[in-house]
Amino acid sequence: MKGNEVVGEAAARAGCNMFCGYPITPSSETLEYVSARFPELGRQFVQAESELAAINMVFGAAAAGFRVMTASSGPGFDLKQEGISYIASCDLPCVIVDVCRYGSGLGAISPGQNDYLQATKGGGHGDYKVLVYAPNSVQEIADLMVLANDKADEYRMPVLILSDGALGQMMEPVTLPEFGPDDQVKNKPWALRGRGPDGERNQITTALYVDPDFANKLRKKYAEIEAKETRAESYLTDDAEVVLVSYGISSRIAKEAVNRAREKGIKLGLFRPISLWPFPKKELGEATANAKAVLSVEMSSLGQMVEDVALHLKGRLPIYLELSDMNVPQVANILKKVDGILNGSEQEVY
Repeated sequence: MKGNEVVGEAAARAGCNMFCGYPITPSSETLEYVSARFPELGRQFVQAESELAAINMVFGAAAAGFRVMTASSGPGFDLKQEGISYIASCDLPCVIVDVCRYGSGLGAISPGQNDYLQATKGGGHGDYKVLVYAPNSVQEIADLMVLANDKADEYRMPVLILSDGALGQMMEPVTLPEFGPDDQVKNKPWALRGRGPDGERNQITTALYVDPDFANKLRKKYAEIEAKETRAESYLTDDAEVVLVSYGISSRIAKEAVNRAREKGIKLGLFRPISLWPFPKKELGEATANAKAVLSVEMSSLGQMVEDVALHLKGRLPIYLELSDMNVPQVANILKKVDGILNGSEQEVY
């Protein structure tokens, strides 16, 4: 299946019972697929009049207890930021898929990883975080969609799947998850249910901070997530002199670079964060314990994840950057940069 279509199918099998969205390349196949699949399963599908409307429909459905999701790409993801901020402030669960495209502003429809900072640092108003997962295959899209729906409900917060134009458009074999329950509302006592038999409202949801202990509760929740929910993969890092750090589609090219370097006797390894927030800082430290340098491989113009890499390594190792413009990274370019690091001709960025 195509990556964007797997988003919709896996969401349905994870019990998602409402999709609200607006089409934008390169994510539109998700909306197209869900427009037929969800009604077929008795689920709700709404093509909203805009991204602003879509995310506010998600807000309402989440408050009513539905498992609800939306999907978009860079410019559309921008427009959803205020709604995401409101959903987070109300402690409501939902799943958001951002199929990244290249550039700022309108950008281009080619794949990119330019939304990293927006996704991991909170693009809307206020102090909030969302769980962020970065798949690197169509199979992992399916697996993480199920996890995202479960974690959204568990922590009552938005969960973001950070895909990209390459993953969304590529077709790969996939083992789909089994169907889970689609009636989630009954297990959410906090959900809005309208007026009860006595005519009184059963709940009130507000984005105003009326609870004086709100900040403490938020810090406690985020600390628990940071302690429990990091995910990462390490590949040939035990003896690596240089460790590549890369996520999403870029990590697949980085892994091939590691394999080719090893054939030449170069001790190269790969660390792949799967959870971008919380960033797997402990795992990064373990993967780079014996390294002499780190090379961040990203599909952007300026580099974004490299800031988190530098933050968590705390100056322990020199950090270098390999960027690709409007295309996926190239193995040859990565290996050329590694050679420069090892012979001392490359300029470190941190």
